[in-house]
Amino acid sequence: MGIRVNLDVVMAQRKMGLTELAKEVDITMANLSILKNNKAKAIRFSTLENICKALQCQPGDILEFVEEE
Repeated sequence: MGIRVNLDVVMAQRKMGLTELAKEVDITMANLSILKNNKAKAIRFSTLENICKALQCQPGDILEFVEEE
């Protein structure tokens, strides 16, 4: 799998919905949904930075390395 995106977990912990986060980060709901559902192939550092600011977290809270079997 490689990199797992735990955005949905962090959003739930912060009680923030997709619409609210998309507005705060200035990203489309479609792109945020792709990221949230582990379908993204890449993320800009500026987007990651804005997500971390909005959710008051660290990049490591959102991104996790998972060994492939």
